[in-house]
Amino acid sequence: MTAETVNRFLQEVYPQLNDEFAAYSVVDVEPGHCIVRLDASERHLRPGGTVSGPCLFTLADIGGYACVLSHVGPEALCVTTNLNINFMRKAGPGRIDGACRILKLGRSLMVFDIEMRTIADGLIVAHATGTYSIPPKQLDRGFGTSSDEVI
Repeated sequence: MTAETVNRFLQEVYPQLNDEFAAYSVVDVEPGHCIVRLDASERHLRPGGTVSGPCLFTLADIGGYACVLSHVGPEALCVTTNLNINFMRKAGPGRIDGACRILKLGRSLMVFDIEMRTIADGLIVAHATGTYSIPPKQLDRGFGTSSDEVI
């Protein structure tokens, strides 16, 4: 999948991500990594003018989702099984880009990390590592069993 097709897929299966504000987007997708973006505005700030932790956590999660989708295709049921984040420094309003890379891609799991940087100064504001679960392929016969199960 390309960045454009991932963005369209996200609008379809996860419309509440951006609802009426298009703040999160996938900017670039290449084999093994992707770039995601948060255009942080007032609505993303906590007291003190800092982009909130949940907003940066969402950016990290979207980065992992975009990476897994770009390799397995439009599979809505890929889900986060683990995500650890370290906040490095304050991020004010403005553009924050996350450079996400796949560390390991297997049949059922993908492990990734992501560095999130403010565009204004290029400093890392957060770093996360995570794991996505990839659902098993379903048999074409419509029985609803996975290909790993004995029929």
